[in-house]
Amino acid sequence: MSHSPGRDHVVVDLPAGRLRGAVEDGLTVFRAVPYAAPPVGDLRWRPARPHPGWTGTRDARADGPSAPQPYREGGDPVLGGHGSPPFDEDCLTLNIWTPAADGARRPVLLWIHGGGFVSGSGSLPGYSGATFARDGDLVFVSVNYRVGPLGYLAFPAEEGSPADDGANPWLTDQLRALCWVRENIAAFGGDPELITVAGQSGGAVSTAALAGHPEAEGLIKRVILQSPPLGLDFPTPEAHQERVDAYRDLAGAKTVAELRALDWPELIDAGLGLLARTVRWGYWPTPFLPVVDGVTLRHHPADILTRGAATGIDVMIGWTREEATFGFALDEGYATATRDRVVDRIADTFGAGRAPEGYAAYARARPGSRPADVLMDLITDELFRVPALRLAEARAEAGRPVWAYQFDLPTPAHEGRLGAAHCLELPFVFANFDQWAHAPFLAGLAPAVRDGLADSMHRAWIAFVRTGDPNHAGLPRWDPYAAGERTTMRFDAVVTALADLAGDARILHEGSAHSPDLMI
Repeated sequence: MSHSPGRDHVVVDLPAGRLRGAVEDGLTVFRAVPYAAPPVGDLRWRPARPHPGWTGTRDARADGPSAPQPYREGGDPVLGGHGSPPFDEDCLTLNIWTPAADGARRPVLLWIHGGGFVSGSGSLPGYSGATFARDGDLVFVSVNYRVGPLGYLAFPAEEGSPADDGANPWLTDQLRALCWVRENIAAFGGDPELITVAGQSGGAVSTAALAGHPEAEGLIKRVILQSPPLGLDFPTPEAHQERVDAYRDLAGAKTVAELRALDWPELIDAGLGLLARTVRWGYWPTPFLPVVDGVTLRHHPADILTRGAATGIDVMIGWTREEATFGFALDEGYATATRDRVVDRIADTFGAGRAPEGYAAYARARPGSRPADVLMDLITDELFRVPALRLAEARAEAGRPVWAYQFDLPTPAHEGRLGAAHCLELPFVFANFDQWAHAPFLAGLAPAVRDGLADSMHRAWIAFVRTGDPNHAGLPRWDPYAAGERTTMRFDAVVTALADLAGDARILHEGSAHSPDLMI
């Protein structure tokens, strides 16, 4: 592999071909680098395949398409834009930021975006790896992968789709990306033996799934799980097949061959139809979810990091205090939830006999709370916080270090109804608020508090990627989560390490179901 620097570009030779990257603000950046063959034609819904390579020099100085997904200009009222147009099925690409394409063997951070399994892009400006590359002397890689019906549906029982393809095209994309990074990152100044995989929300579920995958054994040194909804129940192969059948009907296709003949916008439209059938008054009402199919995904990701080879991977896990407000705080339907109805919902988790006790416990934890606030805290715990605590407990009991944190800084946006919402921590982790200027949920944050907290979080992630320990000079002492103290770092206007920060929720949910029906 050779490197040819120019005044405003760098050329790198890879086994697949030659790439021309850009020099941007002292960093070397390669965009839209293909890691897999385009999943089109007969490869639609099939596992990712290695890219065949190219001739000549491929220009890697501009973003490529994001995965096909629904999109509306301006996006949602919390985040603003979600996807990053244009969209196209030829989307299996990486973006790479590095201090230099040399032989320095820097730690590598591979970022997997979230988006509820239906949207998102590694090319979003907020996911620029420039701050990590510059501040941490890291190589940062973001990945695009298939989402929605093209990533979370599959046709293993259909003619032309072997059963061993499994039901998770998205996971095969990410495995191929991980293998590509392992095989090629040295050409970009990275250390293939020191790869940290990190993800947020659905991307954190992906990260957990990769960590214990047999094909990823030995490829991952560390993982960071930010806001993983590990409390979700995933469909069985039988339930997945029911969704596939309904989707095929909505698309007006009898066979997978007919589906492959449709243009991708028609497939996205059919996915919206399937989504409409599953929308209900609950949280995460989507038909597009990982499938524990016994082939590509053998265990629920909540269990993977406590099994087998994954026990040797360093883990950091975090959540926000009000995860669930992202989904419903601005929905007036939830604001009118009554106490009786919320108590009925709590009974799904704790049983009818403990439901009043459960409501009272949540009300005490948030003085002056409305029934909707109790519901929000319950869903936060069921989907995010309590499963994260259970993972930390299991790792600690096994003698494996794990660091836990909670993001607590509330946003004043939307009259304060969001609190420390899902996704609010992202600009703090990346320390790049200029790239999130469009995001309504950042409005009103005091710059001094905002920037100080961002420095603490950003440097903690860098320290963990580099050493496996998030401590740095700007933090109070942060011990691993362990039985007894259960140390959890609280990232707020004042950063504090607290013992058993979420102890009340942990104790309240002891013995509760893994994941109840989330419908109220």
